[in-house]
Amino acid sequence: MSSKTNRLDAFREKRGVMNEKVLDLDNLGIKRFFNLDSNTYKEGALSSQTKELLGLVASAVLRCNDCIDYHLEQCARTGSTKEEIVEALNVALVVGGSIVIPHLRHAIETLEMLEEEGTLGSVKS
Repeated sequence: MSSKTNRLDAFREKRGVMNEKVLDLDNLGIKRFFNLDSNTYKEGALSSQTKELLGLVASAVLRCNDCIDYHLEQCARTGSTKEEIVEALNVALVVGGSIVIPHLRHAIETLEMLEEEGTLGSVKS
């Protein structure tokens, strides 16, 4: 396992553990927000795939690497190809400007990890 994959695995592990701790606080407002977040990405007038790409763009513009990793995984899960993801990241770069570049680098590294795992397709049929 490469050190790159270890970074993604460590992110997944920490996110899971910390989400449990946050939810164990048993705060109604926090639980409602988590529920709202989950429901936002469900199928609706926009597909889950489109919503995850939008989440990725927002995450890149807001410069949140954890959010970028999460949405990249969700983009892969919902069937986005590398080409679609790269186009979405280009939108983020245009909207956010050059300050997004370090986060674009982070996203590309994560994309490589997802490709190594075989969880990201390269062409959509």
